[in-house]
Amino acid sequence: MSSELEPSYRTTLLVRDCCLCLHVQRAARALARRFDEALRPVGLTNGQFSLLTSLNRPEPPTMGSVASLLAMDRTTLTAALKPLERDRLLKIAVDPEDRRSRRLILTAKGRAVLARATPIWQRAHREVEALLPEEEPDRLRKNLRALS
Repeated sequence: MSSELEPSYRTTLLVRDCCLCLHVQRAARALARRFDEALRPVGLTNGQFSLLTSLNRPEPPTMGSVASLLAMDRTTLTAALKPLERDRLLKIAVDPEDRRSRRLILTAKGRAVLARATPIWQRAHREVEALLPEEEPDRLRKNLRALS
C-alpha cells in the first residue's frame, strides 16, 4: 500500500495538538459533564436547561427560531423536546398565525424547574469562568461566536 494513503504518526500529533475542532469538542464534552452533574438535582441535563431557557421569552418561540438559536436541525430538536413535553415542562402548539408552524410554550411546571435550575447554573458558570484568566471568558465567547 502506498505511504501517500496512510497518515503518519506526525499527522496524528499535529491533529492532536492543533485541531480546533478536536479541542472545542473536548472542551464541550468536559463542560457538558460538569453542567450535567450540577443540574442533576433538578432532573435536567445541560442541553435540557439550554432548551428550556431558550423558551423563556415574552412570546412562545417557533420551533425554527429555537432550532436556529441552538444550532440544531429540526429533527434533533424534535427528539430533544419529547422528554420535556412528556414531563410537562413544555407544550407544543400549532401557531395560530401559520398552522404549518409550531410554537413551544414553557409550562408553569417548566418555569418552576427553570427557576430552581438557574441558580445552580449560575454557580457552576462562575466556577467555570474562574478557571480562566480574568478577561478570557469574554474573549472566548467572542471567538466562539465568530466560529458559529
